[in-house]
Amino acid sequence: MKVAALQMVSGVALAPNLAQARQLLEQAAQAGAELAVLPEYFSGMGLRDSDKLALREHPGDGPVQQLLACAARELGLWIVGGTLPLATGSPDRVHNSTLVFSPAGQCAARYDKIHLFRFDNGGEQFDEARTIAAGSRCVQFDLPARSGHVWRVGLSVCYDLRFPELYRHHARAGADLLLVPSAFTHTTGRAHWELLLRARAVENLAYVLAPAQGGLHENGRRTWGHSMLVDPWGQVLAQQPEGAGVVVGTLDAAHLRQLRSRLPALEHRVL
Repeated sequence: MKVAALQMVSGVALAPNLAQARQLLEQAAQAGAELAVLPEYFSGMGLRDSDKLALREHPGDGPVQQLLACAARELGLWIVGGTLPLATGSPDRVHNSTLVFSPAGQCAARYDKIHLFRFDNGGEQFDEARTIAAGSRCVQFDLPARSGHVWRVGLSVCYDLRFPELYRHHARAGADLLLVPSAFTHTTGRAHWELLLRARAVENLAYVLAPAQGGLHENGRRTWGHSMLVDPWGQVLAQQPEGAGVVVGTLDAAHLRQLRSRLPALEHRVL
């Protein structure tokens, strides 16, 4: 099955971000992808943390969800909408949510980011908990490929990548593919991004698809990019360093079965 990680350098305004997302989704469909995954915060990288609050949507309603549903239906794609801010019921908090849309345009799964990023090196300061309410559920969904094979897909977002217990939970649930839509900072991405993605792939004998924000944003933030597809042996199959684009690669179910047969590490778990 062909899959695509869509890399963006999202700005402040909603409309241009959605227009670029649609363009990249069309490119993914033209390349033969069955699954296309957008990065974290694809609909907006605000000037302030509180800008997320103005863009919040309620489940099933709003321009971002309308774009995702329409594109999935019109392009015949499974689309994972990176993240978007969804209402929590609190005026000063949103969920940072991943929504999955089937080719019928129906929302098939939702995951609210569990681990909230905080970083302070003296020059850069981030604290997602100021405006984001953490999720609490580990979420997988089943994706029937055109070949007839059904892929079990585990959802995660960005900072989740540093918590291997989440991915082990996915592995126990039978996940074959792990998604990591992200907006890694340039500082942390340069140090740890590829290392962590390859580790999650190897330790869980699963494919990892990681679309990212990649470049210098309108708000002055610089993200690492390097969207990539990693195979279950830890090999990087496709990658884009910076700038908007589409990273396309192929998942091979037979290759996955072979690796898990040769090295049945998932069966050897003790704890």
